[in-house]
Amino acid sequence: MAALDFIHLDHPLYARELDLRFRVLREPLGHTREQVLFPFEAQSLHLIAHDAGEVVGCVLFHPEDAHGGRLFQMAVAPQLQGQGLGAQLVRTLETGLRERGFTHVHLHARAQVVPFYERLGYAVHGEPFIDVGIPHRHMNKTLAP
Repeated sequence: MAALDFIHLDHPLYARELDLRFRVLREPLGHTREQVLFPFEAQSLHLIAHDAGEVVGCVLFHPEDAHGGRLFQMAVAPQLQGQGLGAQLVRTLETGLRERGFTHVHLHARAQVVPFYERLGYAVHGEPFIDVGIPHRHMNKTLAP
């Protein structure tokens, strides 16, 4: 069973988080390792799932104001996908956000994972769009107290 922890950029597992994000989200699109970094990494919350020193899942949140922000870079190791770890990561992140006073979250979901986020209470809004060369949808959720 993986442990879930919020980490900072100076955490020993941060490099492994970056590696997971690259392997799951960017490498399949032909992107470079450098393209996994965001200018707001240090200002974002990083929640990782780890087991025996390996990062097997992650989700990030970038605060955009005192009440909300954007969920991004959700990744689960391929061998663990479909087993509930992704949902556990999102729910744990949402709990942490509520505790910090946040009331809403938005995200850009790859089209094929829209049903995953809908099961977690996120709603599609706006028109489809292309990001990193693939179809995406805008989604949002109000966090209940």
